[in-house]
Amino acid sequence: MGADPVRNTRTSAKPTEAHAFLRRGVIADMFARIEGRCAAGIRVPRPCVATASSVAIPAKYVNMAYVILKPDTDSAEGHENPGGAPHMLPLSLEERPEIRYIELLFFAYRDFVSDPDAVLAKFGFGRAHHRIVHFVNRHPGMRVADLLDILKITKQSLGRVLKQLIDNGFIEQLPGPQDRRQRLLYPTAAGRALSLRLLGPQEERIAAALEPLSPEERAGALKFLRGIINAGERDKAATLIESPPR
Repeated sequence: MGADPVRNTRTSAKPTEAHAFLRRGVIADMFARIEGRCAAGIRVPRPCVATASSVAIPAKYVNMAYVILKPDTDSAEGHENPGGAPHMLPLSLEERPEIRYIELLFFAYRDFVSDPDAVLAKFGFGRAHHRIVHFVNRHPGMRVADLLDILKITKQSLGRVLKQLIDNGFIEQLPGPQDRRQRLLYPTAAGRALSLRLLGPQEERIAAALEPLSPEERAGALKFLRGIINAGERDKAATLIESPPR
């Protein structure tokens, strides 16, 4: 059976005499005649159009995304972006020379962490796991509170990552010798091996960068990196780096 020329898209009522009438194409033919007369410029009497007002005509499909997103070409000059006008000129190194250092730090850090990231991915770990493994190996027996102070993350975030490292056998949590309520963190043999595996490629990268530098230039590099640390944290960081607690 052929498709109905006019179809009610909202209901699927049982066949009636009206449906049979539609199948014979009378209404479709009538509308074709009306369209032809309109195209020829012949006025169509309103009563003629009204005779079909009770027939459900399917709405024409409109792509709403196109309607919403398509700019109004007639008023393009008056169109205003809520974020302001677009900038066509780049930020200038002459006006902002620090951008050189910012971008160098970005690219240096990107590559500096790329080798450990590849190792961590094999264990399903991320950079938070790396930092915990590193500092627990540097300071065996450190408290959870000390680790929170170093990493500047929430206790909840640390607890989730630390639990994964403990459950996978890389870190062990032991009670303190004086205060049994304390929980001190120690690397296991597997934790020490993982730390060295992550440290190796970073040591090689740093050594290669330092090799052509004079002692004075190396001291300058250290001074530069210390200067980026927040002023209130520099002494604490220096103590932690140079004199780790035993």
